[in-house]
Amino acid sequence: MRRSKTIEEDKTLTEEEITTTKSVSGASTWRIILRRFRRNEAALIGMAILGFFIFLAFISALDEFLYDFFGIPIFPYGPNEVFAGGASAFELPFGKYWFGTDNVGRDIFVRIIYGAGISIRVGFLAVFVSLFVGTIIGLIAGYFGGIIDSILSGFIEMLLAFPAILLALAILAIFGNSLENAMLAVGIVYIPYYARIVRGQTLVERELVYVEAAKVLGAGTTRILSRHILPNILGVLVIYSTLGIGTAILEVAALSFLGLGALPPTAEWGAMIGDGRTYFASNPHLVFFPGIAIVLAVLSFNLVGDGLREALDPRFKR
Repeated sequence: MRRSKTIEEDKTLTEEEITTTKSVSGASTWRIILRRFRRNEAALIGMAILGFFIFLAFISALDEFLYDFFGIPIFPYGPNEVFAGGASAFELPFGKYWFGTDNVGRDIFVRIIYGAGISIRVGFLAVFVSLFVGTIIGLIAGYFGGIIDSILSGFIEMLLAFPAILLALAILAIFGNSLENAMLAVGIVYIPYYARIVRGQTLVERELVYVEAAKVLGAGTTRILSRHILPNILGVLVIYSTLGIGTAILEVAALSFLGLGALPPTAEWGAMIGDGRTYFASNPHLVFFPGIAIVLAVLSFNLVGDGLREALDPRFKR
C-alpha cells in the first residue's frame, strides 16, 4: 500500500519539478566536466593559444576604435599602410619590423594581429550559420520522422554528395567574391554535417522516457524540442562546433588564398599567403608567419574540441 502511494505521488509531479530536478543534477555534472577538462594538459594548451588569439583580436579592434574616434592608435602603422614609416619592401624579420615587411612595405606583424580578428570572427560566424540551420533541420527530421525525415534527409544527402570546396566555389560564383560571401559559403557547406549529427541524436533522445513524460504532461512539440531534447544534445553540438570553427578558419583561408575570399588589401591570413607565394623563394617570411598563425589557430580549436569530447564522454577516465 505504501509503495502504491509512492507511485501515485510520482505521477503528480509537474513538468517544472522535473526540470528543477534535472537542473540540480545538471549543475553537478557540469562541475565534473569542468574538473575533467582542467586535467587535460593538451586542452589547456589549446585554450591558452586560443585565448592569445582572442586577445590579439581584441587588440586589433581596440586599435581601430582608438584610431577612428580619437586618432590615437596602438600600433604606429596601420595594417594596409604601404611603406609604413618609411619602410622598404621585403625587409627581413626581427629588426625594426618584427615580422618584416611585404612586397609593398606593409608591416606583417600588424597585419597578422588584424588577421586574428578577421579569422576568429569569420570562423565563429560561419559555424553559427551552419549550426543554427543544421540544428533546426536535424531536430525536425529526427523528431517527426516519416515523410518529413525522408525529404530532409534526402536534401542533406544531396548536399553531402558535393565536395565541400566545390560547393563553396559554386556558392561564390553565384554571390560573388568577398570575405562575407566566403564566410556564408562555408557556413552553407557545413549545414548538412550538423543536420546529420542532430538528426541522429534526436532519433535516440525522442525514444527516451523523459520525452514520453513531457508528452503526458501536455508539453507541445516546440517545448519538447527546445526545453528537453536540445539541452540533452547540447554537449555534442559544443564539441563539433568547436572543432568546426577551426575547419571554417582553414576553409575561408583556402578560399582567400585562391582569391575568392578576402579581397586586397584585407589583412586576412589566407590572402596574405596568396600575396606572398610569388616571392616565397627569396622572402619566405611573407608566407611563414601567416601560415604559422593559421596552424596555431586551427590547432587550438582542435585541442579544445578534443578536450571537451573527453570531458563530456564518461568512457574517458582522467
